[in-house]
Amino acid sequence: MATRPISPEDHERIADAIRAAESKTDGEIYCVVAHASDGYFFPAAFMAMLGMLVVSLAVGYGLEAWWLSIRLPHFVIAELLALASVLILLWALPALRIHLVPRRLRYQAAHANAMKQFLARNVHRTAARTGVLVFVSIAERYAEAVADSGIDSRVGQHVWDGVVRDLTAHAGDDRLADGFVRAVEAVGAVLAEHFPVSTGDSNELDDHLVEI
Repeated sequence: MATRPISPEDHERIADAIRAAESKTDGEIYCVVAHASDGYFFPAAFMAMLGMLVVSLAVGYGLEAWWLSIRLPHFVIAELLALASVLILLWALPALRIHLVPRRLRYQAAHANAMKQFLARNVHRTAARTGVLVFVSIAERYAEAVADSGIDSRVGQHVWDGVVRDLTAHAGDDRLADGFVRAVEAVGAVLAEHFPVSTGDSNELDDHLVEI
């Protein structure tokens, strides 16, 4: 997914897109990009220990099959040294951790972060419950559009899935800012169709991309 930093100019483009989209609807759009949704030290350490256990069993059976022997205290010391080395490596190289974590757990962490941001940024507190969060977590290669309850009854999940597919395609080409602009435009078009702007509409959420 995207590795190039989002420039101030890109931030302004996304903010302009949000303002333009919201000028046609009573809905609210909020954008968040997370560089990672978890530190993954403990999940990575657990997976590493499982791997070491499997390797240790294989080595033990191999030594027995080849009629070789090693004193138990030496074997235990070797295991502890290997475990300590792995833990130090995971602590020193945070970027390595996520590669040891199953995709399902990574997506769970990213989804949990999306829901956390949805609540923390007050997207769920708009007057008509018509807020939409556009969320990307770069390390997990994960994107999600979270719509409030006032929208769910009118807009099917397949609509948001299409927005996410386009957003992740742009991010995969290292054009994350362009992806956010396109996503905001698509979400704005959906909101304008179902919740057109009315007299007295007010801006309830900040119109910018938040990086965490």
